[in-house]
Amino acid sequence: MARIAKPLTNTEVKQAKPKDKVYTLSDGEGLQLRVKPNGSKLWLFDYYRPFTKVRTCLSFGSYPEVSIADARSKRKFARELLAKEIDPKDHRDENDLKKKREHANTLEHIAAQWLEVKKSSVSTEHANDTWRSLELHIFPSLGKLPIHNISAVKTIDTIKPIAAKGSLETVKRLCQRLNEIMIFAVNTGILTANPLSGISKAFQAPTKQHLPTLKPDQLPELMQAIMTASIKRTTRCLIEWQLHTMVRPNEAAGTRWVEIDVESKLWTIPAARMKKKKEHIVPLTDQCIALLEFMKPISGHREHVFPADRNSRTHINSSTANMALKRMGYSGQLVSHGFRALASTTLNEQGFDFDVIEAALAHTGKDEVRNAYNRANYLARRKPVMEWWSNHIEQAASGRMNLFEKRTLRLVVN
Repeated sequence: MARIAKPLTNTEVKQAKPKDKVYTLSDGEGLQLRVKPNGSKLWLFDYYRPFTKVRTCLSFGSYPEVSIADARSKRKFARELLAKEIDPKDHRDENDLKKKREHANTLEHIAAQWLEVKKSSVSTEHANDTWRSLELHIFPSLGKLPIHNISAVKTIDTIKPIAAKGSLETVKRLCQRLNEIMIFAVNTGILTANPLSGISKAFQAPTKQHLPTLKPDQLPELMQAIMTASIKRTTRCLIEWQLHTMVRPNEAAGTRWVEIDVESKLWTIPAARMKKKKEHIVPLTDQCIALLEFMKPISGHREHVFPADRNSRTHINSSTANMALKRMGYSGQLVSHGFRALASTTLNEQGFDFDVIEAALAHTGKDEVRNAYNRANYLARRKPVMEWWSNHIEQAASGRMNLFEKRTLRLVVN
């Protein structure tokens, strides 16, 4: 019959003196206090490992940091694990590894992984804007926290000052982006649930506002303003290029000469530069070709059609057109992205096919098969639409010579 050890008392543990050699005091059921010659005392749990039945020891920590009551509690838990054929040491190591991973998986670290995946479906500019917003508003207070420690309360407290300033659109975008990060963490097994699923409800929703644009009958006024404005020639060309081609501001600003096929009169924007990450082909009208001919002496030896003023190795900033429109007096009335709405409204009012217009604007539906077919089918049908739109712009100038009519062009000398 196995001898049952007498449980240790607090006094016995406290007064256990060091000896020349290591010795142990037994508390029973595998729990021991190991006393070393240097006076240190260590709690050990002596047990047989499940399945292999190899005898081993598991450290519970040092006395007095771990009291006799704490050691007995750890023993109780270890014996419960053994009863389930779970090795206490393996269980501890797995938990330690999990905690290390949790603390390494900070919000900023997981956000970076999420953005790498998201980059495949958004433009580079959108991805950069997303990261900047997180760096500015979220990471200073929450970025270094383990993602499993991010709570709705902490996040709401972080965003509240932004909402107090009335930046409700920013609040909305931050809530959306943080939720996407958390869903990514759930889908990759880092979290079991999204703790931020309802944080947007803690803030007032922004009033839906469309980007400022003009009515179709205001196009002549716009053309007159463009032609008489004191702006740089590259900026003027960029504005008309964007107006004629109906592309987004960043797509227009980043136009590269290698994307242009003058002979076929086609501009192929690669998927990497498109918002929806899908290649977009723009039929080029005579007016567009003339714009390119005008820019060739200026930038034909460069990579970009519209080079930046300070660094000609890169392209003009996509906000340059907006700044020019403000100087023309269109602040609050029109932004360059609004050219697309102006074109869409005008073409729809003229009775052009809605699907063809949407294709010209690089808008896609949810039916991928139909999109693939229409992308090829609509190119031929888009050409006369683009020609009509360019001619309409030219006519809207009310007889004045547009930028592409070089023989009487008045340029601003810089």
